[in-house]
Amino acid sequence: METKPLIFLRQVQLGPMQNFAYVIADPATREAAVVDAAWDIDAVVRVAEANDLKITKYLITHFHPDHIGGEFMGHAIPGVTDLLGRFPAKAYVHKTELPYLGRLTGLSRSDIVPVESGDTTSIGDLTVTFVHTPGHTPGSQCFMVRNSLISGDTLFVGSCGRVDLPGGDPTAMYHSLTGVLGQMPNDTILYPGHDYGGRPTSTIGTEKQTNMMMRFRSLKDFLAVMSPISI
Repeated sequence: METKPLIFLRQVQLGPMQNFAYVIADPATREAAVVDAAWDIDAVVRVAEANDLKITKYLITHFHPDHIGGEFMGHAIPGVTDLLGRFPAKAYVHKTELPYLGRLTGLSRSDIVPVESGDTTSIGDLTVTFVHTPGHTPGSQCFMVRNSLISGDTLFVGSCGRVDLPGGDPTAMYHSLTGVLGQMPNDTILYPGHDYGGRPTSTIGTEKQTNMMMRFRSLKDFLAVMSPISI
């Protein structure tokens, strides 16, 4: 019987906005990808070094500076540019957000790999599937690795991402929550982009039962709450 590869997945809380960054790796090959590391790149690098991991990819859920670094409220936040300056890695972003990423980080086009929903990439023998979930931003995306979903600012424990910022779209968010994430198996483990829910992880099944943002019966009802009010 074929056995699935084990997975190394470490959640790291960084910065004043309770951001979660992630280190995903294949324990056999030691190849690793970093997700949304900003604020404290050294903390993420320490996780990789302590576990003898080689960082080869940087996966980006969306272009906001608290997830990729750059200028934010008058401060320079370390992020993807700093990480790629230390490792020969590529940054993977949804194609919709390619212009924002280059402008905000200064990365060259050769540093960036644009992807679409359904595309995959490998981390050793692990497969990462890119899932486009617009709503928070036009190119927001999640990453599926085996039965684990890293959801960025699309779905939190107990809530969802804001839709009132530039590029936010409450209609798109509704369809991402109900038509995409809500259709995933109930035992899918949820790893959000911020520690906003009182616990660091959940499951899609639990969120469908308890998260009000996934329980609206219609788009009309969802819009009545989310337009223009934000979460």
